[in-house]
Amino acid sequence: MNGVDLKRFHLLAELEASEREAVADELEWLELAGGSVLFDEGEQSEGLLFVAEGGVRVESARAGEGIELGPGAALGALSLAASGPREVRAETTSRARILVLRRSAFRRFADAQPRAACRLLEAILRDTARLGREALAFGAWPAVDRLRSDD
Repeated sequence: MNGVDLKRFHLLAELEASEREAVADELEWLELAGGSVLFDEGEQSEGLLFVAEGGVRVESARAGEGIELGPGAALGALSLAASGPREVRAETTSRARILVLRRSAFRRFADAQPRAACRLLEAILRDTARLGREALAFGAWPAVDRLRSDD
């Protein structure tokens, strides 16, 4: 996959073509059958995954909920900047092609392209903030219930 193809992933869309090419050089391909586990809840995070083809079901045992992601989706973005346990389980729902940007690869990219790495992190933070606002709007965070009970 080249830099032009990577533009379809919203986290990479704002990067310049040459910067996306530099990201492309750091990506690893995974080709998986349906029912393959990408990672389990509680495993250490290693990096950002992009769904290039197929589907991935992401679910949380704690929340008892899940969603299905398709081509163009990204998951695990925060793990580029912070290590820690995965909060969800991710499993392919069909034959899938996944691109992986490992934290070590992101650091190489950041050393070579610091402004582009900053823009990628800004896109990740914007996306995370949007998801947080959506969760708050639907009262999906336990903290929201605690705040309501304190009023």
